[in-house]
Amino acid sequence: MKKHNYSAGPCILPQEVFEKSAQAILNFNDSGLSLLEISHRSKDFVAVMNEARAIVLELLGLEGKGYSALFLAGGASLEFVMAPYNLMKEGGKAAYLDTGTWAAAAIKEAKLFGETVVVASSKEENYNHIPKGYTIPADADYFHCTSNNTIFGTQMKEFPSVDIPLVCDMSSDIFSRELDFSKFDLIYAGAQKNMGPAGTTLIVVKEEILGKNDRIIPSMLDYAKHIKAESMYNTPPVFPVYASLLTLQWLKNLGGIAAIEKINNAKAALLYGEIDRNPLFKGAAAVEDRSNMNATFLLNDEAHAATFDAMWKAAGISGLPGHRSVGGYRASMYNALPLESVQVLVDVMQALEKAI
Repeated sequence: MKKHNYSAGPCILPQEVFEKSAQAILNFNDSGLSLLEISHRSKDFVAVMNEARAIVLELLGLEGKGYSALFLAGGASLEFVMAPYNLMKEGGKAAYLDTGTWAAAAIKEAKLFGETVVVASSKEENYNHIPKGYTIPADADYFHCTSNNTIFGTQMKEFPSVDIPLVCDMSSDIFSRELDFSKFDLIYAGAQKNMGPAGTTLIVVKEEILGKNDRIIPSMLDYAKHIKAESMYNTPPVFPVYASLLTLQWLKNLGGIAAIEKINNAKAALLYGEIDRNPLFKGAAAVEDRSNMNATFLLNDEAHAATFDAMWKAAGISGLPGHRSVGGYRASMYNALPLESVQVLVDVMQALEKAI
């Protein structure tokens, strides 16, 4: 039976990425060696790293605009530390928007470096919406936001225009929709949602914002050092970088971000349309802030949960239970999830309605 993978991450990737990655593990570039054993300094892997960094800037429309792309280890959680280390001045301050668990974690780390102003928060409403109408202090060293909130199913539809560096954690919706990425001075994203397997993190940074604070930054946490070393300051996560390159090549061949956005919009419209139509279900997030990546929804009557759970499992659906912070269900519809899989879930929801 075909599986329909709604896991929030690590998550579904294109089938061709699995196949090409598997072949590379057995024999990379007909070298007779596995990708897992070649030197990261070999010409074959240096080519992988260079192409991966270049295709990121190409897809985001940032070629020739003063940005560098890096593939580092440590996950987005390490970027919660690296961003203030590199951008917050001694005695300075940063501004943060609190929209969910990961935004709150970033705020916690930033407070270790200096004054951290939370310009707005939706915590009191269990993060079911994106705050609006907030004021960002003009004297902050940077403003940080989280574009998509995996746990709560909300997504920023607009971003503020600011005269200070704009930093964004795009871990769960990077490469999913067209944006003016040149508005952002620092973007970071864990690979394990839309880009590749767990183990590497993408950083896209405008080089001119670096080197302007007076901190002594440890070498491994210094973006400038990683840029100078072309993302090879230390041994990189070879396999995740290669699998990410394959995923980005798949996206480019599909037609890039514009093409995948149309597919993602169709998937979201299909599922949210059923959530709103079906009297057995309700959405968990504010309608205007619903995420196209992570649809969170609940049963109106929990007495139907056992029946519904048995039905979606029988249909080959995997990874549907919601996070404990919200409950109910969470359908993660990342780039590689086909529209067919969303239709299977909708069919199950409709079958439940008929069975009740």
